[in-house]
Amino acid sequence: MEIKKDILWRVYLCFLVIAVIGAFVIGKAFYIQQVQGAYWRSMSDSMHTRIEEVDAERGTIYSEDGQMLSTSIPQFDVYVDFKADGLVLNNGKVFKDNVDSLSICLAGLFKDRSASEYESLLNKGYKKGDRYFFLKKKVSFDQYQQMKQFPLVRLGKNKSGFIAEVQNIRLNPYQLLAFRTIGLERQNAQKVGLEQTYDTLLKGTAGKRLVRYISGGVAVPVNEAYDIDPKNGKDIITTLDSRIQEITENALMKMMISNEAEHGCAIVMEVKTGKIKAIANLGRQPNGAYWEDFNYAMTPTEPGSTFKLATLISILEDKKFNLSSIVNLEGGVWQINGRTVYDSEKHGQTNVPVKRAFELSSNVGMAKLTYASYANNPSQFVNHLKALHLDSTTGIDLYGERPPFIDHPGSKYWSATTLPWMAFGYNVLVTPLHTCMLYNAVANNGIMMKPYLLDEVKQNGNIISEKQPSTIEKICDSATLAQVRECLIGVCRDPGSTAYKLFQTTAYPVAGKTGTALVADGKNGYGAGIYQSSFAGFFPADNPQYTCVVVIKNKPHAVLFYGASVAGPVFKEIADRLVTLNAPLPDSVRYASMKANDSAGYSYAGFNSDIKSILSTIHITYKDSAKTQLAKMNKQSNQPTLTSIAINKNAMPALNGLGLKDALFLCENAGLVVKVNGVGKVINQSIIAGSPIAKGQLINLKLKTD
Repeated sequence: MEIKKDILWRVYLCFLVIAVIGAFVIGKAFYIQQVQGAYWRSMSDSMHTRIEEVDAERGTIYSEDGQMLSTSIPQFDVYVDFKADGLVLNNGKVFKDNVDSLSICLAGLFKDRSASEYESLLNKGYKKGDRYFFLKKKVSFDQYQQMKQFPLVRLGKNKSGFIAEVQNIRLNPYQLLAFRTIGLERQNAQKVGLEQTYDTLLKGTAGKRLVRYISGGVAVPVNEAYDIDPKNGKDIITTLDSRIQEITENALMKMMISNEAEHGCAIVMEVKTGKIKAIANLGRQPNGAYWEDFNYAMTPTEPGSTFKLATLISILEDKKFNLSSIVNLEGGVWQINGRTVYDSEKHGQTNVPVKRAFELSSNVGMAKLTYASYANNPSQFVNHLKALHLDSTTGIDLYGERPPFIDHPGSKYWSATTLPWMAFGYNVLVTPLHTCMLYNAVANNGIMMKPYLLDEVKQNGNIISEKQPSTIEKICDSATLAQVRECLIGVCRDPGSTAYKLFQTTAYPVAGKTGTALVADGKNGYGAGIYQSSFAGFFPADNPQYTCVVVIKNKPHAVLFYGASVAGPVFKEIADRLVTLNAPLPDSVRYASMKANDSAGYSYAGFNSDIKSILSTIHITYKDSAKTQLAKMNKQSNQPTLTSIAINKNAMPALNGLGLKDALFLCENAGLVVKVNGVGKVINQSIIAGSPIAKGQLINLKLKTD
């Protein structure tokens, strides 16, 4: 019994000791937190400091014509140090005298809280004595400039306690325009395009600052005297021309929408230099819209008939045949080594000259010529393709270019039919950029130029480096060059050729080649009925200025799929616009007085209510036939008459005659990015009225006064 009492006494004693110790620990924790909390927090503030990097301002990317393609804009996170000298002086008199007026200003600027709510928020932070009180995030530059003039804030950082943390965000002002080529710099994400390629130039050199870490992991700047300012990044000027890019993007977009294509690209290269003036890449999104989602221009595919230019150069350069040599097209069907070669378009031709076989884009003709020339030595043909640099990357200054594929004898892929199929662009993989580089060499008197996108590097407005055009080599002799140019011109000029109907009314000469290729589609292979339409060429053919390549992958079993029907019209629209780009624009609308008996015509356009208000104010009688929000007024039966202007959200409205306010209203509601040249009323719009439009497209408006 005594043993039991002894054990219980010891247990009770241990329990009592533990309870006392526990109570002491809890009491001490409460005392430290509630009584000494401010002291220990201040100790933490003063002891936890470190040097951290400050990002430099990223350089801007410009087009060659001076348009800003990608730039950084500042945003500000605003905090308040309620222990700042000016706020604690005289028992906080400065704060108390200004808090109400400051709250009114903040409420008026941000419109997210009432003035009383802002005043309550600020008073709460002041009472707590918060050293880094969060007030507002993502304040724009304009808002911050206004805020700096507000009561209390205008006294400066030391007196007001207001601290602004700058965060730079990257912006593409033209959105869709060359978006994939320009790229986008994003935090914690992979950069693409020029933003990635020239990241070391654009990002500059980071600075240093001394910060103190407080509760919650918030870093507070300690003393600006310890700061090392960052060195801002350099600006780069690209070879892209915003006008040419816009023309190219719009022409491609229109065809993509109308044909419901899967994806496509269009490239415009300056003949003499190799500068890329435009590069558009559009892919169909799950919602049916199109966006610059991938760089299709640098992705290898089976090119189809545009590759026949390389085949023709090889045959003519080796003197195997000449343009007058006769080849039997077999009516468009030829059996070779157990397989059949078909011409994509029925022509019913048999014995024709080589030039005519090329103009008809005969697969049979080019396959037979290649097989007859190189069956005993296929490496000779492959070596020609390598000499044309079709087996290696183009070397363009843009990350992401994928290598082409040119098969060679002895490889596991080589078979008895590889050679003839290579002749018309199958069993090879090249990028649209390769095709562009080859056709540009023909346009440039046989001299192949290396394509490039960087023109200049600037810092603080001064040029610090310039990139010069780079010559690769001459692709063939002058005699061969003259013959292939004659063939390319014949494709667009001679009756019956694949592009004759497309260019028969064109006022300037064009040289080019159509292409139609049945392409594989994953597990479905070639059975999905998907065709790739392409057109490659240069213009004007007698004095080439630009080379252009258009490649569009159509949807399965598309009604239109031939190169001349899908890619050709895109090429033609680009060429037409570029040839006339600098031509003077005629006045499309003339205006006269509003006198009813005036024999001259007149035309005005604007919002229906605005026109009626003006006519009523100046007491002019008019006939009202307008039933829409937008109206046009002209003279009919010697009387001012209002007629409707239809508006379709998916199509470009006619803007001629509209003032800038009305034109901007329509364009911006449609999601277009507007660039304006001139003053007055709209006399020309870069997107043709009625054309399909997509959000983010750029439209140029030319204005002129009466």
